[in-house]
Amino acid sequence: MCSNYDPVLNAATLRQHFGVEPPPADLKPRLWPGYIGPFIRKHENVDVGDEAVPFRELMAGSFGLIPHWAKDTKIARKTYNARSETVHEKPSYRDAWRLGRHCIIPAEAIFEPDWRSGKAVPTRIIRADGKPMGIAGLWTGWKQPDGEILRSYTMLTVNADDHPFMRNFHKPDDEKRMVVILQDEEYDAWLSASADESRFFLRQFPTELMTFSE
Repeated sequence: MCSNYDPVLNAATLRQHFGVEPPPADLKPRLWPGYIGPFIRKHENVDVGDEAVPFRELMAGSFGLIPHWAKDTKIARKTYNARSETVHEKPSYRDAWRLGRHCIIPAEAIFEPDWRSGKAVPTRIIRADGKPMGIAGLWTGWKQPDGEILRSYTMLTVNADDHPFMRNFHKPDDEKRMVVILQDEEYDAWLSASADESRFFLRQFPTELMTFSE
């Protein structure tokens, strides 16, 4: 599970690794559920036949999915991670899953609690190759009281009980989970995948490509 992460905000990094322009608004360098962060989706006009329209676009939205039926944004505090095993049936996520509203969350690092000492030690986790993470997620839109649409997103997770690296995190008796980190070459395929095709991408990231950061 991941409730705290550092988003990619550097314009050059976003262009080089994700092929998108940076968001227009100033965003916080460390995010928690309910904060506004960047996510990448398939451009809403990419299928109109205009070659000038890029395949991907970067949006700003709430970290924590806010389904269309929510009464307010408080639900984002509970919907920042979606279990891949049940995402298709849970009320908060099932519409976004069914509609194939896939997104990529660009992250410099994620934070998880290391309990091996008997106490929770916040640990910054990065890719060992120095590249940013592209985390698989879902996005949606919620109509605010003023009529404006607030976009939001969630990170997809998989079981990590047998993952040599990620099984070191969270309380000893808790199930081990990890976010789905996509391979770089999978970005466009993930954004285009239908609900039926989505399961292929929901797997553990290789242990040798993950490490700690000071």
